[in-house]
Amino acid sequence: MSTEKEAVGEYIRNLQGKGFQFKEDAIGFIYFGMDYANANEKLVKIAIEMTLKVQRRFDGSFYLSLLETLKSENIQDKREAYQFIKQKQLL
Repeated sequence: MSTEKEAVGEYIRNLQGKGFQFKEDAIGFIYFGMDYANANEKLVKIAIEMTLKVQRRFDGSFYLSLLETLKSENIQDKREAYQFIKQKQLL
């Protein structure tokens, strides 16, 4: 597993430690989305966080769509992601 994927895995375990539930298929989907969108660890973590905040649970299709959109909009950090999410009136 690459260093970026290991960092994402650690992030997921940290969220699980805080009580967020991720089924095995959801975790697989997170990695699939990372590869599919060719997204870096930072953007994947942002997409996971935003998905949980907007949907109140992990929703794979929302996550993938958001990840692709953040990547195509060249979002670089959480601040930009929050601005984008608010602009789209998702949060």
